[in-house]
Amino acid sequence: MTGMKTDLNMHSQVLEAELGGNGPEPEGFPGHEGELGEADTWMDKAKTLVRQNKLAAFSAVVIVLIILAAVFAPLAAPYDHLEQSLADRLQTPSMAHWLGTDELGRDVLSRIIYGARISLTIGLVPTLISMAIGTVLGMAAGFYGGKADFIIMRLADVMLAFPSLLLAMVVMYTMGGGLINIFIALSLINWASTARVVRAQTLSLKEKEYVEAARSIGVKKWTIMFRHILPNCLPSLIVLFTLNIPSAILSEASLSFLGVGAQPPSASWGLMVVRGKKYLFSEPWLCIAPSVAIMIVVLAFNFLGDGLRDVLDPYLKEQ
Repeated sequence: MTGMKTDLNMHSQVLEAELGGNGPEPEGFPGHEGELGEADTWMDKAKTLVRQNKLAAFSAVVIVLIILAAVFAPLAAPYDHLEQSLADRLQTPSMAHWLGTDELGRDVLSRIIYGARISLTIGLVPTLISMAIGTVLGMAAGFYGGKADFIIMRLADVMLAFPSLLLAMVVMYTMGGGLINIFIALSLINWASTARVVRAQTLSLKEKEYVEAARSIGVKKWTIMFRHILPNCLPSLIVLFTLNIPSAILSEASLSFLGVGAQPPSASWGLMVVRGKKYLFSEPWLCIAPSVAIMIVVLAFNFLGDGLRDVLDPYLKEQ
């Protein structure tokens, strides 16, 4: 009887607290914040990233500095990247030209800074477009199922069956070189992996109670997809975004190296590598400097993506 009375008293105290009473909280029953926990803000996640993964935080700083240098290239570059001076051609690195000059007398450092504009733009814009396509198709496949799922996933399998660089080369040889065509090529070939990830998450999320509740009150399917399912896919999409950017940058550099990407006189890193290749043994800085720039950007985005995965992945948090 004593135990029954104690249980009744504790339940009455919990009920009073839920209804707004001022009674004391029973021992052993945490408050609302204790049960659900406070949701981490983006600032909290950034602090966690800095605390847990110093390399990822340093990579984020490097990426920000490169973006600032690209945006303010006219101020950051010591010379005009298109200015030619045949009298100063193939100069070795010096105080006047920190990374030397190329075969046309153009300052290599200035061209690398301006080349960051092309590489970052091609890394960001096509990745955003391809991920938007993959997200919409992946959610539609996972949510609707049936024939829609079969058609979208088989198309994704076909896209994944071929190397992305090979598909990009086919598109570029068909459409011709140029930055706009690179945008189109990379946007069309890189959506399949995103679609598969989003589809898998949609299959899990559409069985949740809040989705069932939204269905039961007549909420439209597209509203459920974009208001309830998409926000829960954002952590994975952010990680995919940071990991897909270096892939797009490498694809652009490879296409430019093969002659179907950016065309002269554009200051593309891949184009600088292929033009400096013939001077590799006499003036190696012409080839090494843009190669190191590509390596730094790709490693920085990969390290940042790895750190974000550790912070945003709920399964790793539980472990």
